[in-house]
Amino acid sequence: MVSKTGRNWHLQIHPALWAYRTSIRTPTGATPYSLVFRTESIIPLEIEIPSLRISLRDYLNKDEDYRVARLAELELLDERRIRALNHLKVYQHRISRNYNKRIIPR
Repeated sequence: MVSKTGRNWHLQIHPALWAYRTSIRTPTGATPYSLVFRTESIIPLEIEIPSLRISLRDYLNKDEDYRVARLAELELLDERRIRALNHLKVYQHRISRNYNKRIIPR
């Protein structure tokens, strides 16, 4: 990714950050992008080759339809964040249980 001399890191930082932000994290079970921006990211390939998700979004051309769809997305956001928080708590419990299992009392 970065050359041996390390001089082209500034060219690779944006793709690396994009990959990090759009990958599912184990502790939350969601992508950081989706938790912040309330929707999954649209990859550049989806713009060139339209997916069902993009087609449905383009279909909502009326203001009222878009408002209803947006309100539904916002309601799902709280649900997704609560689910991510629960996933994080379970993950932390598993990590602490494994850590405590390996501790040798003195």
